[in-house]
Amino acid sequence: MNAGAAQVSGAMRAEIASSWRRAGMSGLRPDSGLDRLSIVEFDPDSRLRVAATPVLDALAERLIGTTLCVALADSACRIVDRRFTDLRTERALDRISAVPGAQFTEENVGTNALGTPLEVLRGVTVHGREHYVDALKKFSCYGHPIRNPVTRRIEGVLDITGVAPEANPLFAPLLQRAVEDIEQRLWEGARQSEKRLLQAFQQTARHRCRAVVAFGDELVLSNRAALDLLDPTDHAVLRDIASTAPSSGELARDLVLDSGAPVSLRALKVGGTSDGVLVELTPRSRTRIPRGRAAARSRSSTPDDRLAGLRTSREPVLITGEPGSGRTRAAMLVAGPRAEVLDAADVVVLGKRAWAERLDSVTAGALVVERIELLPGTLCARLVRRLAEGPRVVLTSAPEADLPDVVRSAAAICPARVDLPALRNRHDEFAGIARAVLTDLRPGADLRIAPSALEALIAQPWPGNVRELREVLRTIAERRTTGDITVQDLPAAYRSPGRAARLTGRERAERDAIVEALRITGGNKVHAAQHLGISRTTLYNRMRAFGLPR
Repeated sequence: MNAGAAQVSGAMRAEIASSWRRAGMSGLRPDSGLDRLSIVEFDPDSRLRVAATPVLDALAERLIGTTLCVALADSACRIVDRRFTDLRTERALDRISAVPGAQFTEENVGTNALGTPLEVLRGVTVHGREHYVDALKKFSCYGHPIRNPVTRRIEGVLDITGVAPEANPLFAPLLQRAVEDIEQRLWEGARQSEKRLLQAFQQTARHRCRAVVAFGDELVLSNRAALDLLDPTDHAVLRDIASTAPSSGELARDLVLDSGAPVSLRALKVGGTSDGVLVELTPRSRTRIPRGRAAARSRSSTPDDRLAGLRTSREPVLITGEPGSGRTRAAMLVAGPRAEVLDAADVVVLGKRAWAERLDSVTAGALVVERIELLPGTLCARLVRRLAEGPRVVLTSAPEADLPDVVRSAAAICPARVDLPALRNRHDEFAGIARAVLTDLRPGADLRIAPSALEALIAQPWPGNVRELREVLRTIAERRTTGDITVQDLPAAYRSPGRAARLTGRERAERDAIVEALRITGGNKVHAAQHLGISRTTLYNRMRAFGLPR
């Protein structure tokens, strides 16, 4: 622990001491400068800002003639508004980067009345000397979290700051009343939002032949046509797809429902609502494809369809994907259950010579060579010769972009290739994948994943892909043998849909890029930041904003 952090002692309040420890563990130092904090974009018309603006205006009136400042931060701890009436206060805030768009998390600036209340989920007073970073010690402040009265989620934090060694005891009641006013306005806005969603739903659902579903933050509306068409598990998939609809215009795509019915989907954001989306579904044919025939659900581009088409091929096949994405299962589907299997990871145990002899010993039937990215150059050359000579060979590897140059020669010889997508990118297929895993774990058991639990599972990042999903469901199946799997049956870390379920399309792409960079660099955040071309601080900020484990 550095010298500044060593000041933590029994005389310091417990909540402040804990905050100092968190700041020290994030790599921050007391002498860290705050003049170059990253500034990120935020939505100026967010429901938080709309609800808070009149309250902040009223507070600004009360601040006239003082050197106090009021700051509003969102749930990602980005400052989205601030109010003051003294130019000296404005300059002082600018010098510590307390400006709109700056993220005042504890990782960035240490103990403060925006980031610390978000960590402890309650109001916190921070006196001047209690700030972790020296640049903040001239200020004293009080911050209080703002909860959405409908969802009970934290929407942001309201803070009042003054230039003084001790925070005024009147800060807390003044700010708590302001927070109550903001929460009341959020409640009223939610009611208005629900009314607008209902009006849009009623107007669209007038045509009885059209299936219509409306999704709000805590509300789902469905007409009779949609009830007849949709299975419960479809709602989780539809909500996930609807969340990617653009703010203007519409999202249109084709998909296959859980029942096997192919439909065309049209999703539109509902104006005047926080996140309301209207979804219209039009059947593309009146013939439903049986649920059990998942490989034939009018989705010829799915990985399983392509694998099935390769079973009779005599050419070398390359199957790529992230660890846990089902490469071994895919290889055996193509090669057949009697195929000989060689794993490149066994070179370390067997030695290069013995491994090469096993490779050469397979002269008939099919051969599966797994994890070819681990092969040394000499064995790659040996494998290339075997691909030219026969027998039929199926290779598995990491994504092609991650293959060492020496391995690319073997991959290049394979004319048939199947790239297995990561589970986090298979939202449309997630319900079917989860059901297949459950059936494999508990054949014949009457188990079903409830829509709310499925929604929570779909929203997870799944760094371990299908393998991770299998372990989660295995844990549940050991405790429950029949009935619905609910959110409460899920492990604690998987119960909340988390921030990922509320990301825009652009934010999902950014989140996926970060996950991919961390995978490529083996979790090394310094190297991941370099790979992405951003600072380590920015990487930590984005990971926190997207709910990624740090």
